[in-house]
Amino acid sequence: MFSVIFPGQGSQIVGMGKDFYHDFSEVKNYFERANDLLNKDLTKIIFENPNNELGQTENTQPAIFLISYSIFKTIEKETQFNIKDAKYFAGHSLGEYSALCCANSLSFDQTISLLKYRGKAMQNAVPNGEGGMVAVLGANIDNIKKILEENKDKYSCYIANDNSIGQIVVSGKIDSIDHFSQDLKKNKIKYIKLPVSAPFHCPLMKNATNDMKSIILETEFKDPTHNIISNVTAKPVSSSDQIKKLLIEQIEKPVRWRESVLNMIGSGINQFIEVGPGKVLSSLVKRIDRNINSNHINILADIKNLSNDRS
Repeated sequence: MFSVIFPGQGSQIVGMGKDFYHDFSEVKNYFERANDLLNKDLTKIIFENPNNELGQTENTQPAIFLISYSIFKTIEKETQFNIKDAKYFAGHSLGEYSALCCANSLSFDQTISLLKYRGKAMQNAVPNGEGGMVAVLGANIDNIKKILEENKDKYSCYIANDNSIGQIVVSGKIDSIDHFSQDLKKNKIKYIKLPVSAPFHCPLMKNATNDMKSIILETEFKDPTHNIISNVTAKPVSSSDQIKKLLIEQIEKPVRWRESVLNMIGSGINQFIEVGPGKVLSSLVKRIDRNINSNHINILADIKNLSNDRS
């Protein structure tokens, strides 16, 4: 049994999806539709990255979704591999929106529109440069929780992503991140400050939650065709009402990716197929359980190999 997984922010690459765009007229139509819905040339942003616009959250989120969706639909329509035989669909943060759209809970237009608002809301929730994130490497999550708890009077940082064994991401205001980083150094724990302008998936995103709540509630969701693994609970969800509730919570709650993967493996999944730019999630799966097969489909050669293997 396999699951299809969709990447989140940080997986963007300039020029992503170009071979699908040039080879399939339907993909070109998706790009043009996205340009119209966003009222901007997202195609140029993806392929040329003028003024580093691809890295702006309000562009990154719809762009990654567009590539993931385009690849998914190409697999579905141009290969003999039945990708809809997947037991679960799951996505990392914004990737959950890709999962919902590919599971027919949301339309393409709805998803682009939601991510347009979500990207702006998250980008504007904290003034630019006042928040940040740090990836903690090689540490146990309980040890990080202990450091945060013991120093809560000194600084306020929050676990934003539990990505894999030995990879945890922490969010906070810049001064808190600096103090936390100093404590990591004292404890000889490796870390990398991430090139982001906002502290995602923590209570500092409260304004983004407020902005997105009414938009999500007003959007008509359908029950998905596949069980979706929620970032918030790390468990399957199939009710449209519950999905809405969890998407609202997702903005401030940590992404429980490690637990999500372990829960899927525990239910019989032995293969993960990452659909979208990069191979971040495939790599995380291998870190979580090296015995599990994982594939990433982000260029045309990948899709042809998948078709040949599965036809």
